Amino acid sequence: MITFKKITWQNFLSTGNHPTTVDLNTNQSTLIIGTNGAGKSTILDALTFVLYGKSFRKINKAQLINSTNDKGCLVEIEFDVNSVNWKIKRGIKPNIFKLYRNDEELDQSHSALDQQKWLEQNVLKMNYKSFTQIVILGSSTFVPFMQLPTSARREVVEDLLDIKIFSSMNDVIKGRIRKIRDEVKTLDLKKESLKDKVDMQKNFIDTIEKQNKGDIQSRLDKIDELNKDIENCFGQSMEKENSLTDLRQQLDSVDDAQQRLREFGSIKGKLSQKIQIIVKEHKFFTDNTVCPTCEQTIEESFRVNRISDSQNKAQELREGYEKLQDAIKNEELRESQFKKLSSLISNTLNDISSFNVQITGYQKQISGLESEIQTITNQIENRNTEHEKLEELRDNLDKTYDDLVKRKDNISYHDFIYSLLKDGGVKAKIIKKYLPLINQQVNKYLQKMDFYINFKLDEEFNETVESPIHEDFSYASFSEGEKMRIDLSLLFTWREIARVKNSVNTNLLIMDEVFDSSLDGFGTDDFLKIIRYIIKDANIFVISHKTGMEDKFDDVVKFEKHKGFSRKL
Repeated sequence: MITFKKITWQNFLSTGNHPTTVDLNTNQSTLIIGTNGAGKSTILDALTFVLYGKSFRKINKAQLINSTNDKGCLVEIEFDVNSVNWKIKRGIKPNIFKLYRNDEELDQSHSALDQQKWLEQNVLKMNYKSFTQIVILGSSTFVPFMQLPTSARREVVEDLLDIKIFSSMNDVIKGRIRKIRDEVKTLDLKKESLKDKVDMQKNFIDTIEKQNKGDIQSRLDKIDELNKDIENCFGQSMEKENSLTDLRQQLDSVDDAQQRLREFGSIKGKLSQKIQIIVKEHKFFTDNTVCPTCEQTIEESFRVNRISDSQNKAQELREGYEKLQDAIKNEELRESQFKKLSSLISNTLNDISSFNVQITGYQKQISGLESEIQTITNQIENRNTEHEKLEELRDNLDKTYDDLVKRKDNISYHDFIYSLLKDGGVKAKIIKKYLPLINQQVNKYLQKMDFYINFKLDEEFNETVESPIHEDFSYASFSEGEKMRIDLSLLFTWREIARVKNSVNTNLLIMDEVFDSSLDGFGTDDFLKIIRYIIKDANIFVISHKTGMEDKFDDVVKFEKHKGFSRKL
């Protein structure tokens, strides 16, 4: 039995730094009222956040922290489980997740995920989905049992009937079956490998017995051939070495002409510029007797001398230019010879390297042949040892056959257990046993709300509905108000089943806006009668924005918005 005592939150959603506390075990019925946005439904998100680390409504975790203060988000809850006091603290900015048992903090060395799993399995004994089916009925994000997929319906019922242990056992068995099948595969491979090794060993022994001196001689002959190949390659390599020496001597006699070509090119450019200047000067004094700038007559003797000097200089420069051209051609020829000799040297080095690689390859072959000769010699001398190896391999093969038979028998045994533990096995029989009680309770609560139909769930948790008015009806066929009556009846039934099985038994029941959505006046009155006179083992909280019902509850909690923050009055 989980007895929730109180919950406190601050800086959570619209609640500010001032903590809000709600007693959860004081009154049988409590009405929570307030206008839209006042924060009356915050208790749902605070409850699921502190217990499961997620909100009830579709709100991201980062959005749970109050956007104004943006820090210090904290939710605390206190509850008892079989006389043991528990407290949970969970917060954001900073992130907090602490568990206390009888006021002593538990070890925090495990990860938050492992700690959460331990909390659900060992303390709460229900997951988030089961919690929202038997503790909370919300109008917005809540998914009623009848709207869940078949797998989720089964999960809820298995939790309530405390038979998920069979699913866990089934998972274990499936894991064992997978492991044994893997072992069988491994043993099959080992068996085939050993069979191959036995055959190889037999052939090996037969080969040993057939070995003679001729086998060794054939390898010796091959070694002789390889030695001749080595001598041939070595000779060709020496010829290349000699050729390389001559080429290097020739290369030494040919200077690298690149530097001189660059120098000659620079001189050539300067000579070209000087020639252009002299030619330009000669043309000026040849074409002009009067200075075009100052318009003064150029003295004839001066003009003639300059023309003569420019002709002589131009002639000298041209002769020097032609000599320079010849020198450049000679250097270009020397450079071509240098490149040709360098290429020949490179090719010769590659040839020498290739011969060395061939020689190394031949030597490796010789080494391999010599090793084979030694092996053959040892094999001939150690026939008894090889026969012992053969017997050892045969023994291993026999043992592997025995292990394989045992593993296959073990698979058959586990397959039988698996058939008992799967959904159609033991669990189905237990569910079938409780289905009459479940259907009886559902219809009892439906009648309490003046809804006279015969509602039945089958073993696959699909419904059949018999009505005096309609013969073929389903959950989807009813109005929203009628669906709500069915949802409430299932909720009360799950709580009753949980109490009977003591799998998930709690004092807390919270319903969010059940009056505000689908229940009409008559349905509301019937519902209030149920929670007051029939549901006596629970502290029921009803959230509503309707007024006029305050006198029908033991206590009223009102929320309002004050200066942008939600607060409890």
